[in-house]
Amino acid sequence: MQLVMRGKTWHLRRRVPARFASVEPRREVWVSLKTDSRQQATKKAPAVWDSLVAGWEAQLAGRSEDGAVRLETARAIAASHGLTYKPARDLEELPLEELLARVEVLQRRDGTINAVAAPAVLGTVEIPSMTVSEALAEYWALTPDRVRGKSADQKRRWENPRKKAVRNFIDVVGDRPVAALTRANFLDFRSWWLERIAEENLTPNSANKDLIHLADVLRSVDELKGLDLDLPLHKLTLKEGDKAERVPFSDSWVQEKLLADGALAGMNDEARAILVGMINTGYRPSEATGLTADRIRLDHEVPHLVIAADPTRQIKNRTSRREIPLTGISLEVFRAFPAGFPRYREKPASLSGTVNSYLRENGLMESDRHVMYSLRHSFEDRMLRGRIDERIRRELMGHALGRQKYGQGGGLSFKAGELARIAIEGAFP
Repeated sequence: MQLVMRGKTWHLRRRVPARFASVEPRREVWVSLKTDSRQQATKKAPAVWDSLVAGWEAQLAGRSEDGAVRLETARAIAASHGLTYKPARDLEELPLEELLARVEVLQRRDGTINAVAAPAVLGTVEIPSMTVSEALAEYWALTPDRVRGKSADQKRRWENPRKKAVRNFIDVVGDRPVAALTRANFLDFRSWWLERIAEENLTPNSANKDLIHLADVLRSVDELKGLDLDLPLHKLTLKEGDKAERVPFSDSWVQEKLLADGALAGMNDEARAILVGMINTGYRPSEATGLTADRIRLDHEVPHLVIAADPTRQIKNRTSRREIPLTGISLEVFRAFPAGFPRYREKPASLSGTVNSYLRENGLMESDRHVMYSLRHSFEDRMLRGRIDERIRRELMGHALGRQKYGQGGGLSFKAGELARIAIEGAFP
């Protein structure tokens, strides 16, 4: 290792080892030690050389296919140039002089650009691809301190809510790469919980536990792995009043927006059918996904659906067991899908995410408080405005009457006639 005085500053001069020829075209390097003291230069030189070697080693390793290795390599390369690795989006916020300093680092003495180091210096290294389920596995490995001292039972009770939150999220939006998650994905999960709260009479606290645990898993992995992701996890938790939010779509919105020509054309056939089928039936989405050919009775004198439990699926409660006459556009839906919706039979949670995401992205939500489930409330409101008897309304919605029942409530034919008065008509598909 040779120290050379240039002007009033000491420099390190040393030949580049042959093994680094593929990443460092110079035969020897000259590096300013930024001091006019030989004693200080002698102390600094070994560390500077070690940093250079580490950078070259990192550039060799940077050809790895492993995204995590590439990111660690980028950090090492940036450090070898006296910089901290920052993703490109963060560099945009730096003062101009700092940006120019990074560009100057890449310029070699012969005027060429160090293309190998450029991604690390300019923050363009691809973020490692890690799915949500893989992030959970990383989370366990990264947070042993959080279960230290816990008994086996305490550890299980600590882990299970996090497993449940991640499992529910994947059921709704899919096992996507964490870096590709959007605000819409998290809002879809929130909407799914709003629907569950309305359907199962849960409290917002049930949803908030999932939302908080999911955010903890993803943020912890992001921070502890140094991924520098911009996860849009803000303002997701529900307020206590959110439980009561049951906002219906207006009839005009249903007819002029949801049923406008081509409005739902980009949605997959089964999701579109379930959504439109809800207009004149008010069924719960989970009830629709469980329908099979024997429960869709089109050849009956009064075409109708039978909502009931089966060996593989429960319904909410005893009052949810009911028959719903098919009228208007909902009848047309089931003529097109007489065997039900096999795509969603085993994964009903993904239906909500698919529909809510599509409606939101295509401007088909009447407000930011509306969700797919709002169509069920639209049906209920239409029956109320149509002066349909309370007992019939409650039976068709699957709600308890709150008093002793007498008689048959008018029978299926009578109910069909009442619904025909308020049904929204249309062709499907």
